[in-house]
Amino acid sequence: MPLTITRERLRALLDAAAGKQVLVVGDAMLDEYLVGDVDRISPEAPVPVVRVRERRRALGGAANVAQNVSAAGATCRLVATVGKDAAGEQLTGMLAKAGIRHDDLVQVARPTTRKTRVQSRAQQLLRVDEEDDHDLDAPDVDRVIRAINTAATNAHALILEDYNKGLLVPQVISAAIAAAQTRKIPIIVDPKYKHFFAYRGATIFKPNRRELDAALGAEVDLEHPEAIPAALDRLDAEYLLLTLGERGMMLAGRRGGIDSVPTVAREVYDVVGAGDTVTAYLATVLASGGTAQEAAVVANYAAGVEVGKLGAATVTPAEILEAYDDHATNVPRRSS
Repeated sequence: MPLTITRERLRALLDAAAGKQVLVVGDAMLDEYLVGDVDRISPEAPVPVVRVRERRRALGGAANVAQNVSAAGATCRLVATVGKDAAGEQLTGMLAKAGIRHDDLVQVARPTTRKTRVQSRAQQLLRVDEEDDHDLDAPDVDRVIRAINTAATNAHALILEDYNKGLLVPQVISAAIAAAQTRKIPIIVDPKYKHFFAYRGATIFKPNRRELDAALGAEVDLEHPEAIPAALDRLDAEYLLLTLGERGMMLAGRRGGIDSVPTVAREVYDVVGAGDTVTAYLATVLASGGTAQEAAVVANYAAGVEVGKLGAATVTPAEILEAYDDHATNVPRRSS
């Protein structure tokens, strides 16, 4: 049976976010977009020449998750690393503008992760990554752990957002989960393959389908998902939330029970950033007292709004309520 939620309960959970604080720990990035026109091929090499007419910057990675938490109405603290460079200054300024506390950022002697995308006519032609994704060294790990312990003091939920950029090493993961468990707050994990099984104790573990199949060494049979509780035992997580693209989501509990969350997207324009939006709303709803099932439903509505926007974008509670009303109006009713 597909999961549902009443409008009254949805509104109550969204309103409750205003008094909650969510801690995000993970790899923050600066996304840069160079947008222009192509009308000739370079005489130097067989590549298009892009005449840039617009330069845009956006928060990426854990920073995008943080701004989605803020857009949801909760207070957000972000523990991440930035370099002593222009990209780090730009990222810090953008966080401040988005109303996100940035005094928990740890400055390190490595470049701020920056991804520059070159686009023409809504098509990406090239992406340039500037980063150092080696694991943080011991002194920086200690500084990050101290920042986590400070920021967790008043947190109502923890997000661990891993992009394999070197911050979420096993020591940091363990320290963050221990801090959350001490406060008895929910833990939401968006993992990558490198430390897939290091997040023991998560409330909701949210890999994508490819990551889960790679980690388990076999494709998960969604038509016969009886093996999923065993996978949850290996992960030591309470719930597994699997995003399935146009099929929506699947939520599986460790104690049994597998629920479907059908997609509610009316128009898919760009899927970039949808996963970050899902993660942010999972944490915000759990922090507000919602169940894992309610969090999955709300996050699914948020994702349906996000994919109708260009690039990594934020989603507000008002937009979720509008999407809920629109979906309720357009759902075919069974004849009696």
